[in-house]
Amino acid sequence: MIKLKKGPRLWRKAKQIIPGGGNLRSKYAELFLPDGWPSYHVKAKGIKVWDLDGNVFKDFSIFGIGSCVLGYADPDVNKAVINVIRQGSMSTLNCPEEIELAEILLKMHPWAQMVRFARCGGEAMAIAVRIARAYTGRDTVAFCGYHGWHDWYISANIGDTSNLDGHLLPGLDPAGVPRCLKGTSIPFTYNKIDELHQIVRHNKIAAIVMEPMRSIWPENNFLDKVREIAEKNNAVLIFDEITSGFRMTVGGVHTLLGVQPDIAVYAKAMSNGFPMAAVVGKGEIMKAAEKSFISSTYWTERIGPAAAIATIRKMKKKNVPDHLVKIGNKIMKLWSESAKENGLKIKISGMPPLASFSFDYGMQSQAIQTFFTQEMLKAGYLAWKSVYVSYAHKERDVNKYICKLNQVFGKISIAIKENSVQKLLKGTIAREGFKRLV
Repeated sequence: MIKLKKGPRLWRKAKQIIPGGGNLRSKYAELFLPDGWPSYHVKAKGIKVWDLDGNVFKDFSIFGIGSCVLGYADPDVNKAVINVIRQGSMSTLNCPEEIELAEILLKMHPWAQMVRFARCGGEAMAIAVRIARAYTGRDTVAFCGYHGWHDWYISANIGDTSNLDGHLLPGLDPAGVPRCLKGTSIPFTYNKIDELHQIVRHNKIAAIVMEPMRSIWPENNFLDKVREIAEKNNAVLIFDEITSGFRMTVGGVHTLLGVQPDIAVYAKAMSNGFPMAAVVGKGEIMKAAEKSFISSTYWTERIGPAAAIATIRKMKKKNVPDHLVKIGNKIMKLWSESAKENGLKIKISGMPPLASFSFDYGMQSQAIQTFFTQEMLKAGYLAWKSVYVSYAHKERDVNKYICKLNQVFGKISIAIKENSVQKLLKGTIAREGFKRLV
């Protein structure tokens, strides 16, 4: 029997002393189950998460926001991290692991010659954009998709708060972002090359920033055309592989799509839950970093590189991406079958390791989604509209998850027919999360 007291209570307290309640929007309780989400963990191992009330949940949701691709507390990665902690993770001198990691990344990317490191995705994207602007001597950036919270990106909403509606959160206010940045970041839609043509027709751009793939595959040689536009306009092509990287293959999904960027940015899955990010790029462009000031004390600590080296080695040894794709495909197939069996309308999207579904009931969809999370939580699952697959998710785990999901889908089907979804909710309807242009 699931009992939730300490987690929701601590979340209410957190909102009084931490703006928003936490430091990552994607973990806000209001996105999942506003009045009943466990919110805090005391232990995580494999696919299991222990909360403050002693409940144990199996995680079939966003799995550490996609950061733990091997599973929580992977023993091989933890061993490497513990070793460097014992030896000392920081000193006046640099850690040799960053050279080893740089060589590993460059071997995977023969088009690149240099690497800079950071510790999280948003700052790594800011570094990449800074380098591109320093290299080209230009200010304007054309972008597609979500790329973090920094000023260069959020400035797209200055003067028009709808610019990021399809990429981020509808109506996101650029409060605190200097108004002089207005017009320096301009969005375009994935697979709509004419929008990018329109941008470069009226602007001299420093960079084209985009995820090479997110929810759908590129159509009509879209990425090749983007590459051509970048070359024709002497702009730097930056692929944001923070989420897509190290899932479909060891490295970036762009290697499968056959289009090389000028800079590729990684974080999340490359270090299995320990802070690490990398900006990999062509030597001539990357050297422009020396003309700017890009520097931080904790970019030189030892834990991140050690974790990344151990993670990448294990991913190669165990052929982890194949497992992620296999499990992701199975989940998507079973979602479809269960929905059909229960007479539910759902939409399935995403690459297999980042599988997603949504209920297709118009204005009622979000209430149904909240009810789904509520009922799956009762069954011992952290469940949402997305499953970020890890190496720790095995077929037997998927079978048990789908068994519970099928039961919950049955409840939803009855509730929809009886128009009783909102009556069955124990709290308020969850807020909608990130919305991206695919």
